Amino acid sequence: MNVTNVTRNTVLASNCEVASTFFARLRGLQFRKELPPGHGMLITPCNSIHMFFMRFPIDALFIDPENRIVHICEGIKPWRISRIVRNACCVLELPSGTVSSTGTATGDLLEMKP
Repeated sequence: MNVTNVTRNTVLASNCEVASTFFARLRGLQFRKELPPGHGMLITPCNSIHMFFMRFPIDALFIDPENRIVHICEGIKPWRISRIVRNACCVLELPSGTVSSTGTATGDLLEMKP
């Protein structure tokens, strides 16, 4: 899937996986060695994430049902837990630094295409 920030006219992920089953959401990016630039994982439904067994930091965008960013966590380190984000229905996990390099901000509108 391709994820674009419509507000900033930037591509956040050109190769985004979707984790929509219980086990896919539970596993997420655990045990992977890296998340290359241009890659991401959309976890749905989801309003909180954990970083257990992760080997690298990530940026996480918490998204509402209208595809607007309602909360951002930049550079979340392994073995951390995010807070529960009200109004979020899914989370987009991206390589650390993606938020700052694209100028992505809370309130931005995202577009997700297969």
